[in-house]
Amino acid sequence: MNEVRIDERIDLSGVICPMNFVKTKLKLEEMGEGQVLEIILDDGEPIRSVPRAVKEEGHEILKVEKIDGCWKLLIKNNR
Repeated sequence: MNEVRIDERIDLSGVICPMNFVKTKLKLEEMGEGQVLEIILDDGEPIRSVPRAVKEEGHEILKVEKIDGCWKLLIKNNR
């Protein structure tokens, strides 16, 4: 797989649901179509809920990776 260029990053570790999704959605709204957002989420409810909600908004999850007890997601803005 080719290297993905990351346009923006936000660390949402320690941010509870649904605020982590709200912050992700607001950041994606600021970004252009096709740009990639990297987010860091806590294990548990955030990693179960945020990716599902992001997909429901029409965005694409490019990568999910567990790192040091957290999760790193790459999200392609499709809007």
